[in-house]
Amino acid sequence: MLQYWRMISELRAGKSWERIFLSVSVIIFFISLAQPIRVLALTESEQARQAALQEQLKQVEADIAKNSALLSSKQKETASLQRDVDVLTYKIATAKLNIRAKQLEIERLGGDIVKKASTINNLTTQIEREKASLAELLRKTRELDGVSVLEVALAGHTLSETFVDLNSFNFLEAALKESFYSIRTNKKDAEVQKVSLENKKDATEEAKAAIEAENRKVQVLEAEKKSLLNVSKNQESGYKQILAERKKKRAEILSALFALRDSKAIPFEEALKYAKEASNKTGVRAAFILAILTQETNLGQNVGTCNRPGDLPAKSWDKIMKPTRDIAPYLRITKSLGIEPDTMPLSCPQAGGYGGAMGPSQFIPSTWELYIKRITAVTGNNPPNPWNAEDAFAATSLYLKDLGASEGTYAAESRAAGKYYAGSRWATAGKGYSASVMAIATRIQSNIDYLTD
Repeated sequence: MLQYWRMISELRAGKSWERIFLSVSVIIFFISLAQPIRVLALTESEQARQAALQEQLKQVEADIAKNSALLSSKQKETASLQRDVDVLTYKIATAKLNIRAKQLEIERLGGDIVKKASTINNLTTQIEREKASLAELLRKTRELDGVSVLEVALAGHTLSETFVDLNSFNFLEAALKESFYSIRTNKKDAEVQKVSLENKKDATEEAKAAIEAENRKVQVLEAEKKSLLNVSKNQESGYKQILAERKKKRAEILSALFALRDSKAIPFEEALKYAKEASNKTGVRAAFILAILTQETNLGQNVGTCNRPGDLPAKSWDKIMKPTRDIAPYLRITKSLGIEPDTMPLSCPQAGGYGGAMGPSQFIPSTWELYIKRITAVTGNNPPNPWNAEDAFAATSLYLKDLGASEGTYAAESRAAGKYYAGSRWATAGKGYSASVMAIATRIQSNIDYLTD
């Protein structure tokens, strides 16, 4: 900018041809300053690297498909020691291929993330430079704008010098427009690049989480395979013992009670059935639905429950709910179900807020009413009951779908969990809740996988 004002000073003092030359220089200077930065294309070496990674990924995906087909074929065979060893071998190979695929994805995304960060940095620098130029332009425009043509004429300038001043003012106005446009354009480009960068970072975190899950799976499968190989093919009794142990473990998983907040616990088999039904209708992973409900139950054990028979009057529904929002809906819900509003367990107020959330899914009455028709469409229960396990599973699944969990990625589920608990403050207040849910989901998914082997 100082360069420009030096040009203006020289313009005033120079000869005619010098004035013309300097005028052109000033225009070129500002045009170059106002040009927005564009995202550079990939270099030839980067393009070659991306193509090589893509080719490797394509081959790994083909190997995964081939291995999965072999596994599916082997699983259809009659149970035997060798068949089980082969199944485990194929599963281990598939898991390792999945890990390799994710590693290639991370490697590919890594270069993109560096490039996006550099582009954002360049755009931010350009915006700051434009802002400084704009401030100087505005100052100089006010200076010129404050001087009338008469004042210019009386100041002793020659006619040509007066026109230079007027032309400078007109040029400043045009430069201002260019600067405004450049800032808006660069700001828009920077926002687009930031969104793209966040998406790539999410994809990287998703790939890392998948690698961790596959590594745990490999460890479990290899331990099971080792156990099978220790059993001699001639020791039929040893193999039968392994089968008996598997059957026992499956029975234990299915019969284990699945605790539900403010409702009676149900067998895991029943919980899994409801979760799968809800998953089929919403696209939200069954293990993730179960993990949310488990986390809500854990919270309920820590914060307590209100509105139960024998509770103090201060814990009754009409004292803990937000009057203008939830009392009327709560009375409509309990009336439609034919149950007493004074005896149904509800969440207690926390941190100075309101309570009144109902059942395993912990919907407040006003929100539950918004979901009634959609819950009925999933379960067929009309009216649906917040304290009924099947309806609660459907409600949780529907809400998680609305929060983006049906995308099925680690990042999408993690965000949805945070929003389920903390709403708009999901990135901060919901962080711990989200981490706990994802850990629970991993554990539950391993049990589901074991049941479907």
